[in-house]
Amino acid sequence: MASKRVMAQASLLLMVAFLRFSHAAVYKVGDSAGWTTIGNIDYKQWAATKTFKLGDIIIFEYNAQFHNVMRVTHPMYRACNTSAPLATYTTGNDSINISTKGHHFFFCGVPGHCQAGQKVDINVLRISETAPASAPSEPTTATSVPSVSVPSPSASTAISLKASRGSFAKLCLAMVGFVVFLSFH
Repeated sequence: MASKRVMAQASLLLMVAFLRFSHAAVYKVGDSAGWTTIGNIDYKQWAATKTFKLGDIIIFEYNAQFHNVMRVTHPMYRACNTSAPLATYTTGNDSINISTKGHHFFFCGVPGHCQAGQKVDINVLRISETAPASAPSEPTTATSVPSVSVPSPSASTAISLKASRGSFAKLCLAMVGFVVFLSFH
């Protein structure tokens, strides 16, 4: 009987882990352009249009023959200093899970690319900064909205997993129920 209880508890923990992940979003840096120096992509503006949260996944897609991704400190980011990156990614399809709050600085370490603007600051705000404690008493004025027109991300560039959370939660519950059913029969 104890092994059945352990199995049910393990299933429940698995479901909780899946539900936590279901709150994440996946962002492709640069949207359809990807991680490149071609086309003068404004990665600062790209990041400014996103609300990054803990658990989100940042994807860098690029031609690995011509680019890479370096995670660096703020002083290194500002100076485009490639001497001691915190991490270097070179696959051309790098997925990075954002697991801490604050700024996460990335740039391409190929000489000249960072200076040409191939750099991005992913800022994960504290919970209190992402949602107001109470609803504002007056509508927000247009001055708080960025003045640059930016197209909405397509489904392939910012995939919100929240939309499927209900179905996913039901699937997890069904899996737990099935495991519990099997453990008692």
